[in-house]
Amino acid sequence: MANRLASATSPYLLQHADNPVDWWEWGEDAFAEAKRRDVPVLLSIGYAACHWCHVMAHESFENDQTAAFMNAHFVNIKVDREERPDLDAIYMSATQAMTGHGGWPMTCVLDHDGLPFFAGTYFPPQPRQGQPAFGQVLAFLADAWVNRRDDVRGAAEALRDHLNRSVSAAAPVTPSELDAARDLLVREFDARAKGFGGAPKFPPSMVLEFLRLRGAHGDALAAQMLEQTCEAMARGGMFDQLGGGFARYSVDADWVVPHFEKMLYDNAQLLAVYARLGTPLGDRVARQTADFMLRELGTDEGALASSLDADSEGVEGKFYAWTPAELVDVLGGDGRWAATTFGVTASGTFEHGSSVLQLRDDVDADRLDRVRRTLAEAREQRVRPARDDKVVAGWNGLAISGLVAAAHALTEPRYLEAARRIADFLLGTHLVDGRLRRVSRDGRVGAPAAVLDDLGCLAAGLLDLAAATDSAEYLDAARALLDDALARFRADDGGFFDTAADAESLITRPRDSADNASPSGLSATVNALITMTALTGDPGYEDAATQALATTHEVLTRAPRFAGWSLVAAQRLADGPEQVAVVGEPGADRDELVRTALRRFGGPIAVGAPGRSVLPVLAERGAPAAPSAFVCRGRVCDLPVTDPRQLGVR
Repeated sequence: MANRLASATSPYLLQHADNPVDWWEWGEDAFAEAKRRDVPVLLSIGYAACHWCHVMAHESFENDQTAAFMNAHFVNIKVDREERPDLDAIYMSATQAMTGHGGWPMTCVLDHDGLPFFAGTYFPPQPRQGQPAFGQVLAFLADAWVNRRDDVRGAAEALRDHLNRSVSAAAPVTPSELDAARDLLVREFDARAKGFGGAPKFPPSMVLEFLRLRGAHGDALAAQMLEQTCEAMARGGMFDQLGGGFARYSVDADWVVPHFEKMLYDNAQLLAVYARLGTPLGDRVARQTADFMLRELGTDEGALASSLDADSEGVEGKFYAWTPAELVDVLGGDGRWAATTFGVTASGTFEHGSSVLQLRDDVDADRLDRVRRTLAEAREQRVRPARDDKVVAGWNGLAISGLVAAAHALTEPRYLEAARRIADFLLGTHLVDGRLRRVSRDGRVGAPAAVLDDLGCLAAGLLDLAAATDSAEYLDAARALLDDALARFRADDGGFFDTAADAESLITRPRDSADNASPSGLSATVNALITMTALTGDPGYEDAATQALATTHEVLTRAPRFAGWSLVAAQRLADGPEQVAVVGEPGADRDELVRTALRRFGGPIAVGAPGRSVLPVLAERGAPAAPSAFVCRGRVCDLPVTDPRQLGVR
C-alpha cells in the first residue's frame, strides 16, 4: 500500500512511496501531527542518485519492523535535497555542527519548532565498526523525548544559536589577495595525480575557470594546473570513455574509480571548462559531454534531467565496468587491444575483477572510434541506471552556459539550438506569476520556490544565450531575474540570502557564500551581475556585484578551493569587466574570432551581424567591412581587430 509520497513530483520521494514507513512531505501538516501526538519529527534527506540513500532505504525503510517503530514514535518526513536546497543547507549545517561531518542520507530529529536535537548520516541495520544500528538510535531518541525532554530542549536551543551566528565582516577583495589565493591553490595542488585534495577527489570546476582566467593573463603555472587537471580527469575512469560525460567524483586520489552517479550540474560546468580549454583533448571531451547531456539527460519538453543513478540492478557501477573476457566476447580480435587501451586488467581496477575504462594514452583514432561504438552498443543491452528526470532551473541555467560555450568552441549550431530550447522551456514553465519556481517534472511545475542559485545560474545562462543569439528577449528575462534577486534576496550588508524575504519561514534563513559542487547562489548571482554590466553598460549591476563579493572575503582568502566562482568574479572585476563583441557576416572568419575570444576571455561573447544587431553592445559597433572583434576593459576600448591572433594584445 502506497504512503503519502505517492502524489509527490520528486522521483526521489516516489522511490519511497511503497515503503512501510508512513512518510510525510515537508509542511505544516506534518508538524501539526507531531505536536498532536507529542512525538518528535524524524527528517530524512537524500537524493535520487545517492548510492547510500538507496542502501539505507533497502536496509531500514523497507523493513517492516523498523518502519513500525518509526511510525509509532515519530512523524517521518522525506525531503529531496535537490528540490529543497534551503532545508538541506540548514540541516546539513546542523549535522556538521553536531557530528563534525556531513553527507547523504542525512537523518535529523527535530522538535515541534523544527529545531534539531540529533543529527547523523547513514546508519546500518546492525551495529558495525563502532557505529550503532539505526534501531538503537531510534530507541534512544524516542526514550530521550519522553524521559529527558530538558536535555532535548537544551540541545535544540544550542543548535539554534549556532545556526543564527553572525556572518563575517565584508571587505573588498584586492589584487594582492587574488595573487595570494592563486598561490594557496598552487600549494594545495596535487602535482602527482593532479587536481586538489586526496580521496575522494572532486572535479574542481569553478577553480579551473579561475585558473583559466589567470592563464590568459600570462600565468603559466595556473595554465599548467588547468591543463594537467583537465587531462587527468578526462583520461581517468571518472570520464565515461564510451558514452561521454563525467561521474560525480573519484573515490581514489588518482581519478581511476568513480562514484558512478552522473549529475547535470557537474557535466554542465565541465562542458564549459573543456570547451574553453583550446586543445584537441578539450574539444573531444566537450563534444562527447555535450552529446551525453542531450542524449541521456534530455527531456521530452526540451530541458535536461537532473541525474543518472550510480546503481543498476542494485549494484554500483555494474552498467559501466568490464572484464577482459567481456571485451573479447564483444570485440573478438580487438578485445585484447581494447583491454590494453582502456586499462582493463585481469585483477580489475574496480570490484569483483572488473575494471573501469580509462584512456591514459592516445591511440589509433579510427580503431578507437570503431571499438567505442561496438562497446557502447553492447553496453546498451545492459540494464541502465535509473534517471531522476526532474528539471532543476539553476542546473539547466548552467547547462545553457555550457552549451553556448560548446557551440562557440566547436562551431556546432545544434548546441546553440539546444540551449534555446532549455531557455524557452524554463521561461514558459518555471516562471509563475513572474516568480521563478525551482523544479518541474513531465512539463508540470512543482511548488518549491526558486532559491538564489536558480536565479543566478539561470540569469547567467540567459545572458550567455542573449549574447550568442543577439536576443533582447533573453536579455530582458535575465534582467528580471537579477532585479528580483536584488529586491527579495539581498542582505543589509550587500550580500545575499539563499532564500527570498517572503519565502517560507524556517528556523534560520540560509546564507552561504562558499561554492560546493555547483556555484553558491551568491557567486552565481555576482557573476551574472557582472555580465549584465558588460552587456548593457549599466554600472548599477557592477556596484551590486562589488558589494556582494566583499561579503565572500573570508572564504575567498582562506579557502579558495571553495570559492572558485567568487575568485572568477573578483578577477573579472579586476579586469574591467571585459566587454567582447564580434560583428560580421556568419562564416569561417567570424567563427574563428568567436572561438578565439571565448578561449581568451571566457564569455559572454556577443555575436551579431553588421547593421542588423539588436543588443546595444553589438549595434553600436557599426558595420565593419570584415568580421571584427571589439574588446573593452574598464570602459576603455581597444581598436577592433580582424586577426584572431591579435585578440587581447594591447
